[in-house]
This record gives sequence, C-alpha cells and structure tokens, in this order.
Amino acid sequence: MIRFEQVNKTYEDGYVALKSINIEFHKGELTVLIGPSGRGKSTLMKHINRLNKPTKGRILIHNKDIAQMDPVELRRKIGYVIQNVGLFPHMTIAKNVAIVPRSLHWDQDKIDRRVDESLALVNLDPDTYRNRYPHELSGGQQRRIGVIRALAAEPDIILLDEPFSALDPISREQLQDELVRIQQELRKTIVFVTHDMDEAIKIADTIVLMKDGEIVQRGTPEQILRHPANDFVKSFIGLQRLQQDTPETHLTVDDVMALHPVTAHPNRGLAESLKIMQKHRVDSLVIVDKSSELLGHVSIFQLLARFREENITLKDLMKPFEHVVPTGTPLPVALGLMNDFQMPYVPVVRDGNRFVGLVTKGSIVRHLADIYTPAEEESVPEAEGEAMRE
Repeated sequence: MIRFEQVNKTYEDGYVALKSINIEFHKGELTVLIGPSGRGKSTLMKHINRLNKPTKGRILIHNKDIAQMDPVELRRKIGYVIQNVGLFPHMTIAKNVAIVPRSLHWDQDKIDRRVDESLALVNLDPDTYRNRYPHELSGGQQRRIGVIRALAAEPDIILLDEPFSALDPISREQLQDELVRIQQELRKTIVFVTHDMDEAIKIADTIVLMKDGEIVQRGTPEQILRHPANDFVKSFIGLQRLQQDTPETHLTVDDVMALHPVTAHPNRGLAESLKIMQKHRVDSLVIVDKSSELLGHVSIFQLLARFREENITLKDLMKPFEHVVPTGTPLPVALGLMNDFQMPYVPVVRDGNRFVGLVTKGSIVRHLADIYTPAEEESVPEAEGEAMRE
C-alpha cells in the first residue's frame, strides 16, 4: 500500500532526521509510529503526503512513486488530522467536514448526505451539530470533527499526528475507542503518531518504534511487549516488573476483565436504551436477563435503524454472541478471538452462561498499567502518577 525505500531526510543545517527508512504500511491496517519526542515520527509521516520531501530514496503508494504525482491531488486523496485539529473557525461544522468533497466537485446532495453520515459515525447528531461553529464544541467534539473531516471524501489513507494529545484522560480514551470502532467498520490504512505507549497498545494493529530517525522495532503490540528488541525498547515501554516466568505472563481473563460493563434487559424499549448508551458513552449494550444469563448484544446502529418503530424492544434486535470465554481462560485465547474475528470485546461467563465481565482493549491496558511502569514515571509522586495513568 505505502512503501518507503531507503528514505533519508537531511535538513539544510545538516541535521539528519531520517536514516535509511525501509518500511511498508499494509492496506487496511492501523500502524502507530511511536518513540520519544523529536525522533522522526512526524517527519516520516509527513513524507506520505509530501509535506516533507526525502533527501534520498523514494516513497510509493499503490506502487506509484509519489514524487511523480501532483502534490495537491495526492493530498486530496489522503485524510490528515493534526494535533490542534485545524478547523476553520468561521465555517460551520457542516462546511468544515465538506471541504474536501466540495473541492472534488461533489454535488450538494451527496455532500449533505456525507456530512450527516459522518456526524452520525462519531455519535454526533447531525440536526444538533451541523450548523454549529467550532467554538461551540468541546475539545473532544472538535477532534471528532477533525477525524470525520479527514474521512469525508472516503480516502484510502488517513494520517493522524498526535490527534488526541492535550485532551483530558476521559475524552482521550473515548476518542481512542471511537477510532478503534470506526477502523473496525471501515478498514482504512491509518498511520498514527503518538508518544503514549498505552495509546499505541490500545489502538494499533502494528507498532513501529523509532529512535534518532531510525526504526528500532516493528511488530504487533503483543510481539513488542513479549519480545522487545533491545534495552531502549524495554525502557520505553516500561518492562520493569514483567519477567518471563512471573505470574504476570500467565494472565487469565479474570485478571483483566471489566467487572461492571453496561448491560440492559431484553424488554427495554429503544428510547430508554438510547438514553443508557448516551449516559454511559457506549456504542453497544450487552443484553442479560434478570438472572444475569447472557443473551446477546445490540449496537447503536441496529438501534438507530429501527428507532422510529413503535413497540420494539432490545429482544427484537439483539444478536447472540458467536464467541464467549469461561472464567479462567488464558488471556492469549481471548486476545486471539478478538484479533481473528475483529471483535471489540469478548464476554466472560461462569456457571454455564452467567455473564460476569468483558475483556476489552481498554480493560487490558488498565491492567497492564500496573505491570508496565515507564522509567520516566518512577520519580512521580504516587498520587500524581496515578492521575496520569487514569
């Protein structure tokens, strides 16, 4: 999809930003570029849309050298989200989202439909937000708009340069969840820059760890956590207490599952179910009966599709879970199901089919925070360090 071949970048003052970069970003994957600040992550990413030009080497997209492409046309085909969002303050949300489709000469009806579809994709009601201005939105909402603006013209490639930094921890986690959900639906080729290892573990298909303009290690989150390439990688991801034969390497789903996920009974109406989703900021509900027997699940999209129908309950919409795990299941088994079947979470049951919790990427990361303690946090007072992790 995107291939770097022996790419070097040296600035006029002699500073070498990239050194012999050879890497391929695979179609439909979310790749996270991570490393200390000022070590080449954003520089590398900006080569993809020709905001930077290599000193040596070449970059290919779909086997075509981008140096031979018109940069304006190239950028119109690549979504780009930066740290400070970059929404135009004098434009409504609808006009902000429609910038690229309008530049591609889409007809107005198609643009209007796309704006509404995009807002709904990130759980922002089109009738409420379409005609608002950026200053009327929270920071998290503005970043949601930044993401859907990048998606509006349906590009194959999305570049995100620390889009969630400077947000409060709750908003940041919500946006990470939104990005994971959107990616599961759309399967875009996404390159995401961050310096936050927890964020990388949560959202990435592939992690690329960089230092001093070079790629130090590339692999899945599981591969990098289990097999760090060198002491720098160990230090950066904080493998301070995780050793090969300690109990932490034999985690079960009981150790990491969320114990109080949002559930609903099957006789709930759609309006009250939507309120539950809004209150708890979730996009799906686990359906259980009064005895906590696991019955199925309902997504926000199923609910909205039939919302106008009267006398409909969750029982009419719910789908059974195709995969569940019993308590005591080794964590790698649950992770394998999530990966192989593109599942956002796995229910945990005991005593046959009694629901007791969910294994999610977020619940795993929260548990790992107690094991992986980055070296730079060791000197932080306990209360402050806990707030940072939250």
